[in-house]
Amino acid sequence: MISNLLYKEIRLAAHPNLFIFTLMGPLILIPGYPYTMIFLFSLIGNFVNLMYTRENNDIYYSTLLPLKRAEVVLGKWLVLLVSQLLTIVISLPFAFLRLQLLSQPNPVGLEANTAFYGFGLMIFACFNFIFLTSYFQTVYKVGASFLKGLVPATLVAIIVEVLVHFPRLAWLDAVTFDGQIKQLPILAAGILIYSVAMWATYKLSVRRFSQVNL
Repeated sequence: MISNLLYKEIRLAAHPNLFIFTLMGPLILIPGYPYTMIFLFSLIGNFVNLMYTRENNDIYYSTLLPLKRAEVVLGKWLVLLVSQLLTIVISLPFAFLRLQLLSQPNPVGLEANTAFYGFGLMIFACFNFIFLTSYFQTVYKVGASFLKGLVPATLVAIIVEVLVHFPRLAWLDAVTFDGQIKQLPILAAGILIYSVAMWATYKLSVRRFSQVNL
């Protein structure tokens, strides 16, 4: 069922810009760039994708299929999940490559290190919960839902970029082996927060969508 839902979403409902914004990992190679923008670009890709869903009446079409409403939500939820995890996976080789090519630290903010990915998962979690649960209240107000989720997610990204400029938090910017071992609790916290948030996002979205009159 999950593979069929994902196949339907990718082949019939996904906007090409979703794939483009998922492939922003190489931006890590740009010197002096706020790398958390990679995560924010992924959010934009998912917003465009749901705009495309609305314009094509894909939600209404999906409810005409032999699918439960919970499965309709699951399809959109899976696209969000897979695109965000792919954003991280695709960026990883470029994070390693950056260490080989660029010796100078990133003057703008956080390095592409272990803490960076932990914070990235937190940015995703913050956005997903607000965006998707708001969207499934009506399945039409995509722009308003996006803004509700984007504002706090962007604030988290800004805070993360600023934190490393405080001397006591300079360890968050480390790219050495020992420094990144110290950052592992942040990555673990990011994984935990993302997992809980995605579970809560799905459950609340299903509950809200069950009350929508299409």
